[in-house]
Amino acid sequence: LKVSRTPVREALNRLERDGLVTGRPRQGYAVKEFDINMFREAFEVRELLDGYATELATANITPADKQRLRDMARECDRLANLPDRNRDDMFQELQIGMDIHRAIADISGNEMLRELLNGILDKCQHYVWMELLWLDEWRIARDEHSAIIEAICAGDAARASDLARRHIRGSRNNILRLLQAKSDFQSFVARAS
Repeated sequence: LKVSRTPVREALNRLERDGLVTGRPRQGYAVKEFDINMFREAFEVRELLDGYATELATANITPADKQRLRDMARECDRLANLPDRNRDDMFQELQIGMDIHRAIADISGNEMLRELLNGILDKCQHYVWMELLWLDEWRIARDEHSAIIEAICAGDAARASDLARRHIRGSRNNILRLLQAKSDFQSFVARAS
């Protein structure tokens, strides 16, 4: 590859930290087998952290923070309405959607909460990509993000937190539905052959 070992090692360490690969002494790395329990736990923790971050952000938000969140939501809308939308545009919208959650955690003012939520977001990002790409939930995600942002900006902590928790719970349920359909299809093909 003509790449020094340091960036490759750092990338593999990041993948291991995100739970996607497992390091094996003197053997290298292997892709980690999907664990439905880890998935559920990650989304349960994410639901709690996102809800709490949203509550704190509602109390700490500044006019500049409100503008930043609203600008992010507008950029998602702009990307969605591109006439020749492609995968790069979709990935950019996904990234901004995840960054909305990161920004809310940042606005919360709680550094430990921000770090924990960022770690969980890293673990969940590829699942969210599956949900958006395969279930085409883009409009729902944009609408939910906008509602969360407007509740935060209005100072309604209870509503903002409830919306954030429902948003994460809905995402988890969609992904579980997708994974179940995949498993059912694999079982069907195995029985048919």
